[in-house]
Amino acid sequence: MERIPMDFTELFCDVDDFFREFEPLWCQRQISDGRRRRRRRKSRLSVSERMTIVIAFHSSGYRSFKHFYSMLLIRHRADFPGLVSYARFVRLMPVLAVPLCAYLQTGYGQHTGIAFVDSTALAVCGNKRIRRNRVFRGIAKLGKTTMGWFFGFKLHLIINECGELLAVQLTPGNTDDRRPVPHLTRKMFGKLFGDKGYISADLFHTLWERGVHLITSLRRNMKNALMPLMDKILLRKRSLIETVNDQLKNIAQVEHTRHRSVLNFMVNLVAGLISYTRQPKKPTLRLHERDRQALNSHALPFVA
Repeated sequence: MERIPMDFTELFCDVDDFFREFEPLWCQRQISDGRRRRRRRKSRLSVSERMTIVIAFHSSGYRSFKHFYSMLLIRHRADFPGLVSYARFVRLMPVLAVPLCAYLQTGYGQHTGIAFVDSTALAVCGNKRIRRNRVFRGIAKLGKTTMGWFFGFKLHLIINECGELLAVQLTPGNTDDRRPVPHLTRKMFGKLFGDKGYISADLFHTLWERGVHLITSLRRNMKNALMPLMDKILLRKRSLIETVNDQLKNIAQVEHTRHRSVLNFMVNLVAGLISYTRQPKKPTLRLHERDRQALNSHALPFVA
């Protein structure tokens, strides 16, 4: 099946404009390791071009980065005249971790007073190969979800009702889902909807004092509580963030078990998140303006 030719112009221009402003600040904040200063040779492939390539891979439809890069070597020499070999490019990828993390911040959405929180497992190897895994030894942890045990990390997300990312955090696989929430919501206000895994009186009061109303479904052994109709409807729409998790894994491909480096794992993850933020169409609730006004009238005042 012949694939549609890719156009990298818009993505490269956006990335290059960002990196021109980011690079001087990045160089100023770098700390010396005490060793003799080495000469910095200019690479044939600029950092902006490398960032463009790793981001474009996650929206290309290719399942393997090696196959995607081989396609670039054959069909897109004119777009990237300084393309290096695949092995050389893989060795250059760790340098992209910091610029990609900074560039991800530019793709975050706006806080609207409505947000959904959830976590998803990122396995780094099959369960049968946990004892033999050396790349993530001492970093990844054994965790459990409703789908079973896994070895890897948890990706914690907060999105708004338009499917836009508001906050992201990566933790080991055995981390409680409630632990990263105070940090993720430090700039938020309004209502935050989560599943039963976020039930906690301490967490509720901590967020309430900061102007965030945590709303979760109830467990079977909990007493029923009155809830506004709009909150009950939005709580049922919490599957929106599960759709985002599904797209991140199956379209942006933030999860796979072929990593040979921790830094390259981070580059793959952040590039996949950036690719999602650039999607023209995201999962959304499409709330009516009357519903937004009703929610804003009952929203908590923001507490600085």
